[in-house]
Amino acid sequence: MTHPAPAAPSSPAAPPEAVGPLIRCLTVLRELSAGGGRQAVGDLVRVTGLARSTVDRVLSTLARLGYVRVEGRDAVLAPRLLELGNAYLAASGLPDRLGPLADRLADELDESVSLAVPDGDGVRFVHQATRRRAMSLAFRIGDLLPAERGAPGALFADAWDAADRERWRRRRAADPTDAGFPAVPPRTHDEGDADDSSTAVFERRVDAARAAGWSLDDQLIEPGLVAVAMPVRDPSGRVVCAVSVVSHTSRLSAAELPGAVLPRLRDTVTAMELALTAPPETPTGAAPPTGGSHASWMRASKQELGPEFVESMARGLITLTAFGAGRAALPLTAVAEATGLARATARRALITLEHLGYLTSDGKLFRLTPKVLELGFAHLSGLTLPAIAQPHLAALVERVHDSASMAVLAGDDIQYVARVPTVRIMSVNITLGTRFPAYATSMGRALLAGLPPAEVSARLSRTDLRPFTRHTVTDEEALLDLVRQVRTDGYALVDEELEEGLRSLAVPVRDRAGEVVAAVNVSTHAGRTTPAGTRDAILPALRETATAIEADLTVAGRYVRIPVL
Repeated sequence: MTHPAPAAPSSPAAPPEAVGPLIRCLTVLRELSAGGGRQAVGDLVRVTGLARSTVDRVLSTLARLGYVRVEGRDAVLAPRLLELGNAYLAASGLPDRLGPLADRLADELDESVSLAVPDGDGVRFVHQATRRRAMSLAFRIGDLLPAERGAPGALFADAWDAADRERWRRRRAADPTDAGFPAVPPRTHDEGDADDSSTAVFERRVDAARAAGWSLDDQLIEPGLVAVAMPVRDPSGRVVCAVSVVSHTSRLSAAELPGAVLPRLRDTVTAMELALTAPPETPTGAAPPTGGSHASWMRASKQELGPEFVESMARGLITLTAFGAGRAALPLTAVAEATGLARATARRALITLEHLGYLTSDGKLFRLTPKVLELGFAHLSGLTLPAIAQPHLAALVERVHDSASMAVLAGDDIQYVARVPTVRIMSVNITLGTRFPAYATSMGRALLAGLPPAEVSARLSRTDLRPFTRHTVTDEEALLDLVRQVRTDGYALVDEELEEGLRSLAVPVRDRAGEVVAAVNVSTHAGRTTPAGTRDAILPALRETATAIEADLTVAGRYVRIPVL
């Protein structure tokens, strides 16, 4: 189902230098994002009003970039698209500098804490430290809320000029139930009346927030949800974000919440504003994009896909990745150098992105805006590790024609969290949630090899090392030797130890910090070939699959914690 975009005054006509294919590409991405990350290609044609051939070329180009997958008749957002939102978040510096302080406040108060920034007449989240409860905050990084529905909006609206206020009034009149904001429950008819009284109510809240230095949300989003927010200012005094403490009336009423949280909230804001005065740290992690690699990749993509790869679309999207940590504001020359584009080409891309609201410029320097997060970030930030792995496992099964799985450690067992079976007369029948002792499985040994040796020894010493077949290794020292060998080789092969006739080959999966968080395997019948034959036939594809999953994890885990279950 497609959600309409927030209503606003008619957009101005595109400037003559604007890149039409890039505009159409972003139209498709926005609709796909608004539709929950998956839509039938035919539906995208209908809601965008573009020709089927145009949508097909857009999707082909996005698939080449790794931003979408085409699965049958559906287009699906892919984790790599998060690199666009990551570029904005890194360039802003807010999650990196202020996120740890928000996390600490959430731990101190045992309440959810959010960081939000202004985005037009809305409020967009850039960091979440959520307490997991039966009734807890469900917003994600990238979610957009109407300014009038929440505590931060009254803080940001204090800086609005007359044009901003008029734009807000027109949006409310055009969308009285907030249908264009799918992250919040719709208003009732009475709540949605955009009359003078409701405008006056918001203006009184803005005045009260200005006088108090903080803003209160008394169930403005939904019944029971209450929050207090304070502004965070940069060294020039400009409000750059708001930090909110969110609770539920079952814990604290709206009248009780300020007294309970404001002292610690004020201390946190002071610490945040101090953090913003420090010079930015040298960027770590991914290196900035290099123009030469982009140029060669563009040429290869065009040669391979021909007219199905639209270079102007790809160039425009790659332009966004020129920004990041230590690269918050860039001149045209720096963008052209980072992307490998000619200055004229980079200029047209930047003008187009500025026209669409993804960039802002003071005439010399360009900066990303929070609107970049509307490109699938909220949906993709909710992915779990199994969801990230599933399409890669499916591709592996198509390649090797045997079942593939992912497992994580659960105590001293492994637990299956993703699986793609193959269709054979003789196949391995395992369901999600199945658990086996780690010592007797290939994935278990790959996971154990990622632990400190002392912990492996402790785990094996407390485990009942019983045999499952006549081949099961049950000697503790022998198992320690096998785990050490797996650590050296980077893979584990278990031959008929869990079940007669079953052979399994596994490799570890590491997160962006290099820690082993899961393992993937391929299970096959031992009678088809020798153990060496299985290794030679399957290991290269299995390693490529793990590398692909790790690449997605590296992007997805930059600002979001990826659940393993």
